[in-house]
Amino acid sequence: MKLVIMTKSTFFVEEDKILTTLFEEGMDDLHLFKPNSSPMYSERLLSLLPEDMHKKITVHEHYYLKDEYHLGAIHIDNPSEPNPQDYKGKISRTCTDLAQLKSLKKQSKYVFLKNIFDCIEFKDEKANFSLEQLQEASRQGLIDHKVFALGGLCLDNLRQAKDLGFGGVVICGDLWNKFDIHRQADYKEVINHFKRLRKAIG
Repeated sequence: MKLVIMTKSTFFVEEDKILTTLFEEGMDDLHLFKPNSSPMYSERLLSLLPEDMHKKITVHEHYYLKDEYHLGAIHIDNPSEPNPQDYKGKISRTCTDLAQLKSLKKQSKYVFLKNIFDCIEFKDEKANFSLEQLQEASRQGLIDHKVFALGGLCLDNLRQAKDLGFGGVVICGDLWNKFDIHRQADYKEVINHFKRLRKAIG
């Protein structure tokens, strides 16, 4: 099972240092997710990260950054949004409906199935599916190595995601909750938690 790290949705002062350290500790799949933000801030963050790590980054929105910074791929959050015209590189997508999963898998390197559990960062985003629905989707082969679990993933439920047959998990709030952007400068606990997550993934 793959481990994907998604950035906090807002920018913060220590972010480039933390992400650089996570790359050094073995992070190999980072999703740059900064909804409704100016691309200027994403450009600045990318310019502060080691260039040899750019290929491990997938960008949400502002798709031009993929070519400008030699990133690994783009990610489309809206399931009904078409692929960008003339785009030839790798694409991943977000899906919120099991009925769309089959077709979206055909268009993507992998698909995030969203709101598996209650979201940690966005409290109003609740789980979309019952355990029975997910088990049935797994039995039908809809959930497989190309489908990654997104929403509320943490150390406590990684095993459940693995048992359901997900090919990967997307960690966001569970990691960034270990660092208070307003009061802390020491981000050691973020790094230690990442190591625990990697170990749990196996």
